[in-house]
Amino acid sequence: MHKKVLVTGGTGYIGSHTVVELIQKGFSVVIADSLENSDITVLDGIEKITGVRPIFEKIDLSINYPTIELFKKYQGFSAVIHFAAYKAVGESVAEPLKYYRNNLNSLMNILEGMSVTNTPNLVFSSSCTVYGQPEKLPVTEQTPIQEANSPYGNTKQISEEVIRDFIHINEEINAVALRYFNPIGAHDSALIGELPIGIPNNLVPFITQTAAGLRESLSVFGDDYNTLDGSAIRDYIHVVDLAKAHVIAIERLADKINKSRIEYFNLGTGIGISVLECIKSFEKVSGKKLNYKIVGRRPGDIEKIWADTSFANRELNWKAEKTIDDAMLSAWNWEKNIRKIQQ
Repeated sequence: MHKKVLVTGGTGYIGSHTVVELIQKGFSVVIADSLENSDITVLDGIEKITGVRPIFEKIDLSINYPTIELFKKYQGFSAVIHFAAYKAVGESVAEPLKYYRNNLNSLMNILEGMSVTNTPNLVFSSSCTVYGQPEKLPVTEQTPIQEANSPYGNTKQISEEVIRDFIHINEEINAVALRYFNPIGAHDSALIGELPIGIPNNLVPFITQTAAGLRESLSVFGDDYNTLDGSAIRDYIHVVDLAKAHVIAIERLADKINKSRIEYFNLGTGIGISVLECIKSFEKVSGKKLNYKIVGRRPGDIEKIWADTSFANRELNWKAEKTIDDAMLSAWNWEKNIRKIQQ
């Protein structure tokens, strides 16, 4: 049976890679995106990789009426993967209302659309930020939820609660919340990748843009953390590995093999890597020396976090396969492709 999936935020970074994996698995995809933090040319990259140009609807999902009309227009979605959200930790500290308004309203409108059209399955793009700064590492799905360190992280905590309460009264709907650690890298084709609008908020595009000469230098936020080299530690996962987990989650819900109405999975590599180690990896695979400087800590950042992925490995039969070097090389190839750097 040909399954039709709505992917919100599908022209974004993780969304576009997931759309590729869905199409390659035979799913029919409708993308809904406002293009506020992405570019329509991403559809060209998806089409070049897959041979299929997904249906695209430009829409602000935080507005109720057009969102419900979208669901009515494409009757018969088998599932929704909900990526569409603002995601910059620092910006969320500076503009909390912007984050609460967008991230929560869009989710509630999506859930209402699912209810109105009897769409049965939701895969929600959650985040390891729901854990705050955990007292014990690595993080399991049972790790107590701490107070969020940023409004962005809080929107993910609240969103999980909203979904839980919603499916409690909508017995036909099931959900999987995928708690990502730090997605990096690009598709091996170098046809899609992370394409931040303006100054990047994430480490790797800042690294590649600095190497490409777009940025004068890279700022490392803090070298006084309680880590081996003083820089913050994260669990960096290749975006293609992450995308594949979404397809598995959709199939799990479709095949009704989920163990509860809402399930939570940590998606990471299980390896903590420091910011300075990331820089060394990039320098190794690219052959370029990076100009970087140590600056003060950034508001909203936590010191260190990495995942215990054994539950996702076992239940989803999924495992991150690509290394930090793989991710850095693919990110650099993507940067060179979009900047037309010859070397």
